[in-house]
Amino acid sequence: MEKLELEEFYRLRDIIYSKSGLFFDEKKLYFVEKRAEKRMLEGGYNSFQDYYRALKFESDPNEFWALVESLTTNETYFYRHIPQMESFVEEALPLILQEKRKAGDYQLNLWSAACSSGEEIYTIAIMLKENIPDLARWKINLLATDLDRKVLAKAQEGIYDSRSIKDVPRNILSRYFKPLNNGLYQLHREIVSMVEFRRMNLVDRFAMRQERQKDFIFCRNVLIYFDDASRKMVINFLYDALNKNGFIFLGHSESVGRLSAAFRLVKFKKSLSYQK
Repeated sequence: MEKLELEEFYRLRDIIYSKSGLFFDEKKLYFVEKRAEKRMLEGGYNSFQDYYRALKFESDPNEFWALVESLTTNETYFYRHIPQMESFVEEALPLILQEKRKAGDYQLNLWSAACSSGEEIYTIAIMLKENIPDLARWKINLLATDLDRKVLAKAQEGIYDSRSIKDVPRNILSRYFKPLNNGLYQLHREIVSMVEFRRMNLVDRFAMRQERQKDFIFCRNVLIYFDDASRKMVINFLYDALNKNGFIFLGHSESVGRLSAAFRLVKFKKSLSYQK
């Protein structure tokens, strides 16, 4: 197949950026080329020019998002980045619960804004069940969104392989997972039923402006795919979605420092967070 020339790469990159907010610099040319080649072979496109025109004019509306899904990684597993999860459940969560109990407000809203195949949001759901003694009094709203349709479908199934559950504590594994005959594990329906999954593009202004009154937002390891302009826009959307004193947790290599002065940096014992 023909080589992706730099000018063609720019055109392809720009259309990806304009619709999804994902940004790839010249160092990613080979990566983008190989992913596009695979999509072209599967779709029967003969040249990058033909493929670009199909994306631009949406001759196949699903193809653009199939390409975007192939360009993002979905590296995740249960209890990932456990120090941050422990900061959430041991320090941030008690602060919010205390405020709400004093106000007589027993509704807790949490959003996993790049949920991948669901391990993060399900870990949070399990932690809530394990650490809120009066859970029965609370209305818990757990929203999990992602751009990738395939990982959302997997998340809704709640079936995981041994790698996904490798860091799950044994007592939690026995309590919330059912081993299947083929080496997979089925998450109990009581946990699966706690979560609403929805497809969402984080640079979709209309969709993002619908989300409000969140107490916690987890948006880990997704901002790395955006340029500064898109990062600022997404961070502003997430800020608006939070309740006063709500927390946002980002990936370890991510920060709002250069993007927004509106958040307060909170240093927990084991990790950092940002508070509205």
